[in-house]
Amino acid sequence: MDEPGGNMIPRIAFTPGEPAGIGPELAVRLAGAGSSAQIVAIADPQLLLQAAAQLHQSLDLLPFDPAAPAQATPAGTLYIQPTALAKPAEAGKLDRTNAAYVLETLRIAAEGCLARRFDALVTGPVHKGVINDAGINFSGHTEFFADLAGVERVVMMLAAEELRVALVTTHLPLKDVSAAITAPRLEQIITILHRSLRHQFRIDAPRIGVCGLNPHAGEGGHLGREEIEIIGPTLDKLRALGIELIGPLPADTLFTPPQLARCDAVLAMYHDQGLPVLKFKGFGHAVNITLGLPFIRTSVDHGTALNIAGQGIADSGSLQAAMSQAIQLARLRSL
Repeated sequence: MDEPGGNMIPRIAFTPGEPAGIGPELAVRLAGAGSSAQIVAIADPQLLLQAAAQLHQSLDLLPFDPAAPAQATPAGTLYIQPTALAKPAEAGKLDRTNAAYVLETLRIAAEGCLARRFDALVTGPVHKGVINDAGINFSGHTEFFADLAGVERVVMMLAAEELRVALVTTHLPLKDVSAAITAPRLEQIITILHRSLRHQFRIDAPRIGVCGLNPHAGEGGHLGREEIEIIGPTLDKLRALGIELIGPLPADTLFTPPQLARCDAVLAMYHDQGLPVLKFKGFGHAVNITLGLPFIRTSVDHGTALNIAGQGIADSGSLQAAMSQAIQLARLRSL
């Protein structure tokens, strides 16, 4: 892959995710392209070799030495930090026995980033349901990494082409969203988003469009008062600190080309307010980026796709985009 952002060779940790899903075959497709970065898979080697055999593609797993200088990844190879499955995985068939394996790969990769052994982390799709069925409370990558890093607040942002959409709330039932949108939470999230756009993406004066919560952004209080009592006053407070904020605007107004042209990012109040637009625009090459962590983390924008796992038809576009974004951010950080 030809990556933008300079000549540095970043060392990128990669977790393929749920072993019964499409993650292992996406790893093989990623290996086939090669990379100007050093890609280190945190996975069971036999799982990846099994996926390569199913795809009729050669795969050479190179031993990872964290003490050695980073090297580019030749086509057809991946560097490997072996982590053993509890039980051999079968494509398309979930097994809760391997839930701990999935979380162990995430822990190893994140702790490696915290220890500066890796410059960034790219994650494949996990299956939250099977992890919870194994008796492990798990709400998602974002929350897992925040807990591990001891960070109070992180922000989920997805990006596709020129559109970036961040979320105030993530994996919450809709009935709980309004209570979760508080002035302190909103202030924290906008501050993290603004800081990340400036320092990670090198946008000198970011412009952030902010959605209202209610239809028509509350219609002057007739359709809800969150915009009047919480969102609007918080935006005014942050504007006084020099942050350029547009809104709150109705989502169906903000997600139009003239309004989006004014914004470097959009802040949506809840998951399904912002992400359907983002995924319609960029599904298959969108990237999930976690802001506010002490390390760079990107991910695919899709799930485990158990229904097509092992069939060799999974599209690796989102993983390629996530890897490219991680490499670019790692190089920008090094400047």
